[in-house]
Amino acid sequence: MATYTSTLPDQLLTELAKASENLKMPKNKIIEKAVEVYLEELDKAAYRKSFQRAAKDKDMMAMAEEGMADYFQMLLDYENEN
Repeated sequence: MATYTSTLPDQLLTELAKASENLKMPKNKIIEKAVEVYLEELDKAAYRKSFQRAAKDKDMMAMAEEGMADYFQMLLDYENEN
């Protein structure tokens, strides 16, 4: 595991110390989890933006609708087999 050193505002460090004490969890683990959650949220935002862009693209919507029609047909075929 790599070591990372950074400076944080005093208020944030105070809040981190309180959270660490309340949760009985080391500060580095709280920071690690916070960064993980933040990065996941960035990924979600990127996906959301990508889908919003795709929703405005007529060609992308047509492909998606075509794919859904194929998927629906596959479900019907599967249902008829059983």
